[in-house]
Amino acid sequence: MNKSIPLILLLAAPLAGCASEEIVPEAYAATSAWDAYRRGLQDAGLAGTALGNDWRQAADAALASPVEINLPYVERGTFDPRQAHASGYRFKVARGQRVGVQLTLDGPAPRVFMDVFRVGEDPRRVHVASADAASRILVFEPRRDAEYLLRLQPELLRGGDFELRVQSAAALGFPVVDHDAGDIQSGFGADREGGRRSHHGVDIFAPRGTAAVAATRAYVRRVREQRLGGLTVWLHDRERGLHLYYAHLDEQLVEPGQWVEAGEVVGRVGNTGNARTTPPHLHFAIYAEGEGPIDPDPFLR
Repeated sequence: MNKSIPLILLLAAPLAGCASEEIVPEAYAATSAWDAYRRGLQDAGLAGTALGNDWRQAADAALASPVEINLPYVERGTFDPRQAHASGYRFKVARGQRVGVQLTLDGPAPRVFMDVFRVGEDPRRVHVASADAASRILVFEPRRDAEYLLRLQPELLRGGDFELRVQSAAALGFPVVDHDAGDIQSGFGADREGGRRSHHGVDIFAPRGTAAVAATRAYVRRVREQRLGGLTVWLHDRERGLHLYYAHLDEQLVEPGQWVEAGEVVGRVGNTGNARTTPPHLHFAIYAEGEGPIDPDPFLR
């Protein structure tokens, strides 16, 4: 079987930012591998043949009648070289999740074209990304909740066994070392001060002094002491247009103006500010540019 990088490692790797609705390594261009192959059929005089027509019709049918799937998803099957074939899959992705698609093939491998489209509110579909023909790996991260279509289509007259994996993972790293989402004990939107205000983040409980770390590569905007938040650190995730807020720290270990990498210690968990009567915990909040506070849970779980 053709081996490739484990998908879970790809989901943890950084992506390059872009101005579209999705964060992808490279924005889709009109010269995708699928488009180039279709033009090649035309140039060879095959597009109008029965086989060429079947190939194009299979591509359209895969998008028109996809299989509804839930993530994570694994499928094993065979591409039959005797007929034109394409498969379509439809799935939902929440903002804050990163999706990875990986295809592995047995034996002499055909070229398989992998393309992802966002489903709009009208019949139009937006082409988001295409996989590299050599790696057969595709990773993307939505900037809002959306539904997507994945199309797989091998070249004509080539086939073989395949395994498809479609997985999702949290887009951000967990901000408290040696802890996970099971340690979140107060969620986004919970009442505060008898309902006079709502909780704009999540509270992650951990022993005093536990390292609080950067959830992604970010710029340190502010390091302050505030009445409610106590000792705080503000990070700016420029790739996603997000501001990450760390509050109730026992100690601040970064300075304004520096860059931190994902996993780098920015402070230590405490209960400063209005948390002095509670056990030590990190108040972690996300503020999206132009939106205000958003629920951190999908970004961490």
